[in-house]
Amino acid sequence: MYRRLTQIVALLLAVIAFGTAGYAFIERFSVFDSLYLTIITVASVGFGEIPRDLSTAGRAFTMVLIVFGLGSMAYGLSAVTAFWVEGDIRNIWEKRKMDAQIAKLRDHIVLCGGGHTGRSIAAELLKTRTPFVVIEHSPAEEDALRKIGESVLYIIGDATTTDVLKHAQVAHARGLIACMPEDKDNVFTLLSAREMNPSMRIVTRIVSDESRPALTRAGADAIVSISTIGALRLASVMLRPTVVSVLDAMLREPGDVRVEEIPVGAGVAGQPLASLKLAERIGVSVFAVRQASGAHRFNPPAEYRLTPGDVLIACANPEQLRAARKVAMEG
Repeated sequence: MYRRLTQIVALLLAVIAFGTAGYAFIERFSVFDSLYLTIITVASVGFGEIPRDLSTAGRAFTMVLIVFGLGSMAYGLSAVTAFWVEGDIRNIWEKRKMDAQIAKLRDHIVLCGGGHTGRSIAAELLKTRTPFVVIEHSPAEEDALRKIGESVLYIIGDATTTDVLKHAQVAHARGLIACMPEDKDNVFTLLSAREMNPSMRIVTRIVSDESRPALTRAGADAIVSISTIGALRLASVMLRPTVVSVLDAMLREPGDVRVEEIPVGAGVAGQPLASLKLAERIGVSVFAVRQASGAHRFNPPAEYRLTPGDVLIACANPEQLRAARKVAMEG
């Protein structure tokens, strides 16, 4: 639009300059009188105030100037109108297309809150190719959401309302992240979402520790305090900077390798960890196990016996993760 408007303005200025120079040369008018006569000619408002009658050459020049002036004005108006209409139609089409994509979502993440924290979460979900939809209340954040990626799906609406959650397909989601700036909004959203989908995992941020009981009662599976995480991060950077730099490289550098969870199924129950051959077959090395009992075992030995409910922890990209989960479930 900026380029098109620049072209229109340049064309109009060229016509005005042409007319001013023409009247000054043909009729020997002053520069101001020539400019004035050009403006009223291009604007088609008449010739009531001209220094004197025009000569035949001046009249011929005026006819040419009228044609060029009206043509330029018509082009400018049509270009701006077309851009406006095309923009509105395109926005309507994109919205309907996005709504259709949202309606097809299954086993996805619903992200409530598209502010700075929400956009950072959305960027990570996008990198790991996790299907998700963002719900943001403020239309002012729409441009920022678009900048995350062309494939980002979002809804401008109030996440505390049932209709908006239904639009986001909460009933078919596998998880919900509530990161709105007010605890009360997160509480209301969790209450509605938990009622619509009792089995999905819900993670929420907390602003005030006083809200923790309310968020727990509302159905939160995990509660994250941004201030506490920030404090732990500061301490970790001081005490173990190399470890932190490795984790930062995993999250910030190009690529989609992440520390992932690989659930163990009944198909491999009782087998040793080595029998899966995850490193040889898929290139995934397990460095920890969360046992079915809830205990954690780091650097598990090759002879560790797998139990349904165990979760293997390893670094993997999305393709490796899908293959590893299939092996851990079926053998």
